[in-house]
Amino acid sequence: MPPGFGEITILAAVSVAIAYVCYRLKLVPIAGFLIAGVIIGPSALGLVDDIELVNTLAEIGVILLLFTIGIEFSLDKLARIKRLVLGGGALQVFGTMAVVTGICLALGVDWRSALFTSGLVALSSTAIVLGLLSDRGETDTPVGQSGLGILIFQDFGIIVMVLLVPLIGGGEGSTLDLLLALGKALLIIAVVVVLARKVIPPLLARVAATRRNELFLLTVVALCFLIAWIMGLADVSLALGAFLAGLIVSESPYATQALSEVLPLRTVFNAAFFVSVGMLLDVRVLLDAWPLVLGAAAVVLVLKLVITSVALLIMKMPLRIAVASGLMLAQIGEFSFVLDIAGRDVGLSPMGLGNEGQQVFIATTVLLMLLTPFMASVGGRVGRAVQDVLGPLNTADLPDDKPIKLEDHVIIVGYGPAGRRLARVLRQTDIPFVIIDLNPQSIREAREEGLNAVYGDATRPHVLEVAGIEHAKLCVVVISDRDATERTVHNAAFENPTLQIIARADFLDDVDRLHKAGAEIVIPTEIETAVRLFGDVLHAYRVPSDEVNRHIREVRANDYRLICDPELPASDPSMDQTPGMVLDGLSEEGLHTRTVTVRDGAAAAGRTLGELALRQDYDLTVIAIRRNGDVIGSPDGSEELLSGDRLVLVGPAAAFAGCADIFRFFDEPDIVDA
Repeated sequence: MPPGFGEITILAAVSVAIAYVCYRLKLVPIAGFLIAGVIIGPSALGLVDDIELVNTLAEIGVILLLFTIGIEFSLDKLARIKRLVLGGGALQVFGTMAVVTGICLALGVDWRSALFTSGLVALSSTAIVLGLLSDRGETDTPVGQSGLGILIFQDFGIIVMVLLVPLIGGGEGSTLDLLLALGKALLIIAVVVVLARKVIPPLLARVAATRRNELFLLTVVALCFLIAWIMGLADVSLALGAFLAGLIVSESPYATQALSEVLPLRTVFNAAFFVSVGMLLDVRVLLDAWPLVLGAAAVVLVLKLVITSVALLIMKMPLRIAVASGLMLAQIGEFSFVLDIAGRDVGLSPMGLGNEGQQVFIATTVLLMLLTPFMASVGGRVGRAVQDVLGPLNTADLPDDKPIKLEDHVIIVGYGPAGRRLARVLRQTDIPFVIIDLNPQSIREAREEGLNAVYGDATRPHVLEVAGIEHAKLCVVVISDRDATERTVHNAAFENPTLQIIARADFLDDVDRLHKAGAEIVIPTEIETAVRLFGDVLHAYRVPSDEVNRHIREVRANDYRLICDPELPASDPSMDQTPGMVLDGLSEEGLHTRTVTVRDGAAAAGRTLGELALRQDYDLTVIAIRRNGDVIGSPDGSEELLSGDRLVLVGPAAAFAGCADIFRFFDEPDIVDA
């Protein structure tokens, strides 16, 4: 039997079993793999003898994980979060090191061990955090961007920390050696970036032209390992080198294909990484010193949560985002093990406690890693709760702008690719609009183009007020954060019930939730892709365009449910509610049109038009009512309004704000504003 074959078999079998159990219990697989490592590790069942083999597989898993994250991210996205990398990352790392060093010195630890311990604690787990973000589809959310920015700085910081360890430990080394090592690292990084951007795209083009999937896969994996290896020669972590390789490949038109080829390999080797981390835990230490381990874990969690949150608040991130990011980064990272090994060689140990300190450090690290999936899952709720309590004390997410004076305008929430395209179209058609975004760089770019742009968190009513929500006609929400999308829709509908809201949903499951929050139109991206695909297929078979368009209208008119349930009856295509209809009827001779839905809980439901006195009190006229597929034209005052009716109102733009209370269908916004 080949050496190590038994270990690989046990690892694979246990990983499959644990992954299935996690699926049944609705737990993230990462936690299961960590537990599997504890079970088969030397301190428990001892089923794996060749630890080095598992560690090698684990390192390959981390390399492939960071490589795929780099492909998904791209250099342009990295440039957009440079403030978070350089600012937020520096504040988090140096802030954590300063506080931990101070605590250690206060406890009587010598300065060398105190500084070394602070470096161990400052780092978070790149593999776990990015793995969770990728699995949850949250890499592009504000929490994901904040976490990624800090992690990138940490991964560069580990290079400097490892180089400084001999100096801290009092061993051989000099400032000149440190500067030479840093210079070599920067030079190799620069050479790889320049050469790779010139060489890799044409190389992948030639390989893709062969139409041989196996050759393409081998080429992509070889590029990943080659660039990571070159980075390793410069004393840069292999994982960071793999991330850089992914960024380089992301510039190629074949990035999507490269990602799809590597993902299955990543899944296999990534499981090995998390199992190997679990194997490090000595169960006996956990049982003998559990008060110390739990206490250390609690201190690290609270310290990193507070320091990371403060760092992000200084970077003008909203309190809820800062807290959620702080929870996600509140563990100790896998690269801390690398730093710990370097420290052992020069006589350094956590808290200066020797082998006992190292065992407590390992137990604390694994425990916090086990808690990370849970902390990430509750991060959004905890962030909102903290913001509700401390909102009046937090002004980081409040705009310093004066309210924008527009009427009948569009509010675009999110200035990413979709928001930018929409803004370009609205600008070309002379439709007034305001942009809201949390990225300072995006807001700066928009303002340089002469656009109305508000920096702030659109879930906050005050931010919506600055954007002129009271007099807006349409709000388009195109952000990647599912919770923030729902709360933005909810608060926008509360502030202006006559507002028409279009929201983008990542998944079909979000459609009903966003409709209930107040969105008129919800566009699920995963199903819209399928709609375009079947449209292209029908065109390829020369199906007449009018018939293709009819099928597409039917799907959209039923909120895309026809794709998921073909047995559903198709609604009348003439009632198709598309974004284009919402934009019809903009100002003409001083009058404006709005289509307002009467919802359960609204004061208008169950009352007649005469009782509402819209014309007398608000100078608004109901010119039509849409009810159950029928249109009631020019309704009189005796017409009773029912839940689900859609009223077409005409009147001055300022008049719509006055009737907000009549159509408001819930009592309060989703959060307490400052």
